[in-house]
Amino acid sequence: MAPKVSDSVEQLRAAGNQNFRNGQYGEASALYERALRLLQARGSADPEEESVLYSNRAACYLKDGNCTDCIKDCTSALALVPFSIKPLLRRASAYEALEKYTLAYVDYKTVLQIDNSVASALEGINRITRALMDSLGPEWRLKLPPIPVVPVSAQKRWNSLPSENHKETAKTKSKEATATKSRVPSAGDVERAKALKEEGNDLVKKGNHKKAIEKYSESLLCSSLESATYSNRALCHLVLKQYKEAVKDCTEALKLDGKNVKAFYRRAQAYKALKDYKSSLSDISSLLQIEPRNGPAQKLRQEVNQNMN
Repeated sequence: MAPKVSDSVEQLRAAGNQNFRNGQYGEASALYERALRLLQARGSADPEEESVLYSNRAACYLKDGNCTDCIKDCTSALALVPFSIKPLLRRASAYEALEKYTLAYVDYKTVLQIDNSVASALEGINRITRALMDSLGPEWRLKLPPIPVVPVSAQKRWNSLPSENHKETAKTKSKEATATKSRVPSAGDVERAKALKEEGNDLVKKGNHKKAIEKYSESLLCSSLESATYSNRALCHLVLKQYKEAVKDCTEALKLDGKNVKAFYRRAQAYKALKDYKSSLSDISSLLQIEPRNGPAQKLRQEVNQNMN
């Protein structure tokens, strides 16, 4: 016999979460429903809590294959707290399951405006793009609904959330590497990767580094075998002052091409910004062994040495 759950919103939600983790989606959904009714009966506005409950119940519906109710609950959650990542991802998955590819594309792209490192959204975009090209042809972009512009306030709200709220991204950041490196890309994947990289390069020239990161990330999901794509994305991270991400991308680039001068230089720049001067000098030294007369590297070495003194 199941233990009695006290009638408080917090306890009902916690019990629902436990049932969800145990794979008891129907029971979890019922508990979220009770919590929603109790919260709404209070009459006190708590949009954050109500939005989470709708989103959690949507996750239950999605697990049970009830995509229509999942979409309804995600839409309710987003009406309360616009541009929340979890309901956007869940709704996108439901749209995708129902083959409503244009709507799924919009939700995945909206997520990437908030956080361009969410691998599940990047993978979703990759799948949906292929489906749209197959079903709508080369002019498929012209047939998309409008993609909402995410306000800066929503991006800041996501970035300011406690780290546990970022599990969706933390769990999936490594998936880009493992998913793509575990298989040999097809000729079509390689061509698509090159096209996406070129789109990223064009965005860099226009100064749109955040969008360029999205394109490079999509490219790497198609094929992670090109060193330059990692070092190009590292440049964007440097411009956006995301120095640790720049270091990671340069390291990946150098695994693929140990003589990638740009990767050494950009990682040295990132290390300098992180005040890891020893690592910065090591990268500059490696670069100068490849190109002894590289002027920017010589200048960077002088700057690092001055900072160390």
